[in-house]
Amino acid sequence: MLPYYAALAIGILCGVAGQIALKAGSDGASTIIAQFLNPFTILGFAIYVLGAIFYIIAIKRIPISLAYPSVSASYIVVGLAAHFLWHEPFGVPQLVGVLLIGGGILMLHQ
Repeated sequence: MLPYYAALAIGILCGVAGQIALKAGSDGASTIIAQFLNPFTILGFAIYVLGAIFYIIAIKRIPISLAYPSVSASYIVVGLAAHFLWHEPFGVPQLVGVLLIGGGILMLHQ
């Protein structure tokens, strides 16, 4: 089972990296066309595809009722990354949300 959990973790990390790349691609783009042609946006899409491949490998053996909610761990990482990279807010509401998401994931994996 360890390889499937590793595939799930890699899929989640790819989702995080893809989201960060998409955000980087959107910064400074004056039009939607410019945003879609930005190398970061293209990279973000490619990383998402790679993440989907790893996720498919993971759900071969991990129940989707466990794997899919685990993907919400990416919300925590992306929220923190957005705070540190783009100075987006991370106050009490975000902290409470992170704690609830983390607690939910921990409960599922008991």
